[in-house]
Amino acid sequence: MHKDEEFFKAIKMVAPGTRLYEGLENILRARTGALVVVGDSEAVMKIADGGFRIDADMEPASLYELAKMDGAIVLSSDAKKILLANAHLNPDPMIPTGETGTRHRTAERVAIQTGELVISISQRRNVITLYRGNTRYVMREIGTILAKANQALQTLQKYKSVLEQALINLSALEFEDLVTLEDVFTVIQRAEMVARIAGEIEHYIYELGTEGRLVSMQLEELMADVEDEGLLVLRDYIPDPEKLEEVRGLLLNLSYEELLDMTGILRLVGYTGTNVTLESSATSRGYRILKKIPRLPMPVIENLVKNFGDLQRILDATTEELDEVEGIGEVRARSIKEGLRRLREQVLLDRHI
Repeated sequence: MHKDEEFFKAIKMVAPGTRLYEGLENILRARTGALVVVGDSEAVMKIADGGFRIDADMEPASLYELAKMDGAIVLSSDAKKILLANAHLNPDPMIPTGETGTRHRTAERVAIQTGELVISISQRRNVITLYRGNTRYVMREIGTILAKANQALQTLQKYKSVLEQALINLSALEFEDLVTLEDVFTVIQRAEMVARIAGEIEHYIYELGTEGRLVSMQLEELMADVEDEGLLVLRDYIPDPEKLEEVRGLLLNLSYEELLDMTGILRLVGYTGTNVTLESSATSRGYRILKKIPRLPMPVIENLVKNFGDLQRILDATTEELDEVEGIGEVRARSIKEGLRRLREQVLLDRHI
């Protein structure tokens, strides 16, 4: 699991709607401060000294009462049990920390040394800070997160609209056999940008917990089929379709600056020839267009691509030639021809709207 995914998994444990969040909120309102370790690994227990062995169910009220003592509270890794209270933590003092307060310095060092989630609540600043490994995160108010999430949703809507127009343009060019690599990589670039904005919104949803249901529903509606379209474009055009997952991973690791370099993306996915430029012509294998035909299963689509090689040959094929492909009978062959005709008409109409 990626380290960011691990950390956002930790954030979900303390998101609104969880019992742990309720307990932390009680401590925050009371301004008592607290140091909570979520995890009973051997590494944690080695540095925990003294305190009281509790072994009780984690109740918000119990967490609040135990936080009145100066020491740390150690919870089970699922945060369902309180194991220790008023414990003294002794992390390696040589671990560097940028924090100033004693509680926060200890929290950061424990997180780095053990890899567990450590929660520090500041008594003076009234702030909840999460530490895990080398990652530090200050929890924000729900209203602030909701505002950012709604702003991101508006941005996503605009980016998605631009992507949809690029996809319509690409489809029209595919039917006319006029596609260039620039058309292809414009779509890939924009699909990746949409995916990144969606990823940011998912992080907000983690933080919002039960308060993020409406944001989650809006995101799900906006992203319906978008990810599939982007992957199918890659599958249609990358030189080696067997490397689809590898190429997808490389794109995910690009910075925003690298993502804007279309020539760099061209080389990244496998177009390394000296004569290959963004103006070079390209031919779709046909996966994305064929996927738009109703009730046409992917195994049949794969057979079509395997038999004909690319979309242009599939478009030019007769009903009889389509009928010869495994999994396609006479009825389905006619359905494919009719489906492609309707798609062509619809795409050319949409492009001029």
